[in-house]
Amino acid sequence: MTPKEALASPWLTVRVQIALGLFFVVAALPKLVDPPSFAHMIYNYRLVPGAFVNLMALAMPWLELLTGLALILGIWSRTSAALVGALLLVFIGAISANLARGNAIDCGCFDVSAANKTVEERLTDMRFVILRDAGMLLMVAQILFSKSRAPLAHPPA
Repeated sequence: MTPKEALASPWLTVRVQIALGLFFVVAALPKLVDPPSFAHMIYNYRLVPGAFVNLMALAMPWLELLTGLALILGIWSRTSAALVGALLLVFIGAISANLARGNAIDCGCFDVSAANKTVEERLTDMRFVILRDAGMLLMVAQILFSKSRAPLAHPPA
């Protein structure tokens, strides 16, 4: 088996989809339970106009939950993976911008409660989150690569 065949194997793709989907479902749940805390986290990024903070705090967790469930269930896999990839790029960009400004934020990725950490601890956490999200982007790439190599269910006539 070649490396390309191994990367595109259905066995690997199903497991990557489930793992990535679980990440996003688990990340969405605390945000759905406590939208005001998540809105505060979004506000702390200082990237979104105030008028859109509450809208994002209400919509983003549902997008995370639905894309995560779709990946787990294996439905709309290509679209869900692409949306997850877009979300990850936004997350990496937002955290990177705040890291570059020295704005030590709690990312609000999996927990929307205040962490009571020092500025240096939060900056270190932000660097880790960027690496973690880059790793998840590799998972997205594997899914999209695998799906691009899959034969069409109904070949064109």
